[in-house]
Amino acid sequence: MLAPHTIAPDFALPNQHRQTVRLSDFRGRQRVVLAFHPLAFTPVCSVQMQTYERERARLDAAHAHVLGISLDAGPSKKAWADALGGLSFDLLSDFHPHGEVSRAYQVLRDDGLVDRAIYVVGLDGMITWAKKYDIPEQPDFGELLHALQHA
Repeated sequence: MLAPHTIAPDFALPNQHRQTVRLSDFRGRQRVVLAFHPLAFTPVCSVQMQTYERERARLDAAHAHVLGISLDAGPSKKAWADALGGLSFDLLSDFHPHGEVSRAYQVLRDDGLVDRAIYVVGLDGMITWAKKYDIPEQPDFGELLHALQHA
């Protein structure tokens, strides 16, 4: 994984609404939570994304926006967001070129999946916190919130 205190690589990826989202567009405006996850429609990933939606007020108070990133194709991201009841944040597709952003963040695995990993990117575009989880492990939202409050 990339280490804190390094510049977060910029990227442009489509979200579930087919809009292009650029990391650099958040610079100076909001912190960004890059939530890399293995696959849409899986139980741990679904709970993780639903937690971010449920905790949106606390994320907003921390001036943070979530970008959920996986290798799933765009239509799958849209269907998953709908199945989760709609999401107020972006689900990004790193489908093509396959895993380019995941590779840049050093979370693309040899088996073709993406690690479950979270990066916090500060207002200045620097990584302030990073953690990788085992694929079946649910990230602790309190730990993320603490990282955001102390960034």
